[in-house]
Amino acid sequence: MATHYYIVGLGNPEPEYALTRHNAGKFMAGLFAQKSASWRTKASEIILPECFMNESGKFLTKNYKLPTTKLIVVHDDLDLPLGKFKIVFNRGSGGHKGVQSVIRALKTEKFVRARIGISPKKKPNHKELLKFLTSKFKPSEL
Repeated sequence: MATHYYIVGLGNPEPEYALTRHNAGKFMAGLFAQKSASWRTKASEIILPECFMNESGKFLTKNYKLPTTKLIVVHDDLDLPLGKFKIVFNRGSGGHKGVQSVIRALKTEKFVRARIGISPKKKPNHKELLKFLTSKFKPSEL
């Protein structure tokens, strides 16, 4: 049976980023792949780019010919509370550099995104943002 959907989990490749908040998209797509092995082989392909998040678009266009009508990009989202998610279509990057990379490479915003909330109750300020994004999830948050 042909692949119906391409689920792309955005994240960074290095082991030290594995359970960080900024890798929530890659983590969720990988978890989906583990939990849904039989479904994956019949109806989808999980893609976990082995590049830094901001290069995801180039990675996808170099290694895959993806119909955007069958593309689902999963990524972290600081605008959503931790534990929440939102499915959107044909939207801008919202400032997310990985999503921006995909939009630029595909030359369209017309694909589905699964936004995974990572925001704490009090959002970090600009100076604290990088530290927050690269911090690991607490066990209680997983």
